[in-house]
Amino acid sequence: MNTENQQRNPVLLVHGIDDTGAVFHKMAGYLGLQGWPVYSLDLFPNNGDVGLDELAEQLTDYVTATFAPEQGLDLVGFSMGGIVSRYYIQRLGGINRIQRFITISSPHNGTVVAYGSQRSGCVQMRPDSTFLKDLNSDAVTLEQLDFTSIWTPYDLMIVPANSSQMPVGSEVIVPVALHPWMLTDPRSFAAVKAALTKPIKLPFLKKASN
Repeated sequence: MNTENQQRNPVLLVHGIDDTGAVFHKMAGYLGLQGWPVYSLDLFPNNGDVGLDELAEQLTDYVTATFAPEQGLDLVGFSMGGIVSRYYIQRLGGINRIQRFITISSPHNGTVVAYGSQRSGCVQMRPDSTFLKDLNSDAVTLEQLDFTSIWTPYDLMIVPANSSQMPVGSEVIVPVALHPWMLTDPRSFAAVKAALTKPIKLPFLKKASN
């Protein structure tokens, strides 16, 4: 099947802690040149002061305000943005809108770095947090869409780095040296492109009717 000629869904990019949508500048440019309509939003506050569930509400509002109800979407979440996106998908109905979901260096099982802050969002990203245990209790939900986790074993923000691994979906290891480089390395771009060109599992309108 020639995936190069498939119609491309809009791609929504969700940034991590202490970032804005501008962190995706290079990746957004690359995807745009490849033919994808690319969108991003700025979560606020972006420093962990509020829970990731509250940030996920902002993501829900953005999707509702920006895209037609019948429009299927692909979602890419970096670091904390991947967990915010998971909450949107698993708890706020995003499972019925998203067709492909990619996380890049996201702490699916927590990061010990989060012990350095008492802020609500950081507490939620600690290993074995109640928040992550709840999300991981039904991670199998992600099998309804095409899910890919991209990560590096050398990550010093996601500790241990294999916290980015998930028991569902696909994984791609991009062995870059630093967490931020996951958004600028050509190998990451190639991995994201490959994930975004996979055939969708089920149109979201059909999922919503089941």
